[in-house]
Amino acid sequence: MYFYYVYIIKCSDNSFYTGITSNLDKRFQEHILGKHKDCYTYKRRPLELKFHETFNDVLQAIYFEKKN
Repeated sequence: MYFYYVYIIKCSDNSFYTGITSNLDKRFQEHILGKHKDCYTYKRRPLELKFHETFNDVLQAIYFEKKN
């Protein structure tokens, strides 16, 4: 069974980023390390994981992400 995570990150400028992933630990580390220079969070580090919710249906996760 696959799991999907919707997560919210608080950035250093007090803005928030919402994302979806199938591997929360890996994806948050990518945000922290600045792996993707074009990502919203890249220039807003340091970051803090404020919330995450687990889903077993990717469509439910996408719906949840979009409504926040």
